[in-house]
Amino acid sequence: MDRSWMHADRRSYKYKLGVGLFCQFAVDHARDRNHICCPCTNCGNVEYFSASVIKDHLFVNGIDPGYEKWTEHGEVDVESAGSESDDDSIELESLESESVKDNIGADCEVELDSDVRLEGDEDEEISSERNEFRQFVEDANKPLYPGCDRHTKMNVLVRLYNLKAKHGMTDAAYSDWLIAFSEYLPTGNEIPTSVYEAKKVLSALGMDYRKIHACPNDCILYRKQYADEIRCPRCGISRWKECKNKKEREGVPAKVLWYFPPIPRFKKMFQSVETSKNLTWHATERNKDGFIRHPADSKSWKLVDEKWPDFGSEPRNLRLALSSDGFNPYSSLSSKYAVGQ
Repeated sequence: MDRSWMHADRRSYKYKLGVGLFCQFAVDHARDRNHICCPCTNCGNVEYFSASVIKDHLFVNGIDPGYEKWTEHGEVDVESAGSESDDDSIELESLESESVKDNIGADCEVELDSDVRLEGDEDEEISSERNEFRQFVEDANKPLYPGCDRHTKMNVLVRLYNLKAKHGMTDAAYSDWLIAFSEYLPTGNEIPTSVYEAKKVLSALGMDYRKIHACPNDCILYRKQYADEIRCPRCGISRWKECKNKKEREGVPAKVLWYFPPIPRFKKMFQSVETSKNLTWHATERNKDGFIRHPADSKSWKLVDEKWPDFGSEPRNLRLALSSDGFNPYSSLSSKYAVGQ
């Protein structure tokens, strides 16, 4: 199969798809999903991490371009396996078409530059998102186990994942918890058996996130022109976390920004007929009689329409507002300040 993505720009959509394909392949063939050798240029298949950490390394360090045969991750050598290579190729192509795009939204940790999309990929991505959303609706209504009329697969999974985040549970502990929990449920239950499978299901909600390395002093984010830097160009502090003996743990970031992209959420909003109708109400059903009845009647809204007429004329345009019910600028826990003060 084509592995030219290994030589592509790390910011490109092609590389992003390739990393997703590789990680899916590695997880499916791993004996221990939390102990997979990392093929990045720094680790060279010597160090072992979970799939999510390996993704970090592949985007930050790049994959070893000479590692064309994934023999360390379960691939059979074509020269020694003969006819088995055809089966491997078919299996990998199936993984690419069915599994990779479902997984990319859950763990992708590098911003995708829109100018480098491959031709035709955008339409395929939209089609994939629609299929994911349909699957999400089916899962939301699917009973937790045959005959269960109180809980669905989705509401139980969301609650369990919230508990994982609330108590800081590791991925390994969460996977073991899911396995133990499913053993106490009737046969045929819908509980996933690992955190990886749980994330794939929840990614259809549009709640994907991106982890971006940051300077410990909040000087910069390690992205775009700083993506390959290992020290902050402003304060000089290392990008990597230090151990107690002051030794740097290369590949482990000292600080991480969790970025929740808004665009996937906007897309999900318009995939609901009722919600999309409400979102366009200001343009289709609003009473325009000169009185202020809606934010669209305000001067600020009209100013945006006048300044960007193409945007203002689109009924599906969305406008965001920043709001806060209080803030604490002086770290004094005994007092709060309202926005208007």
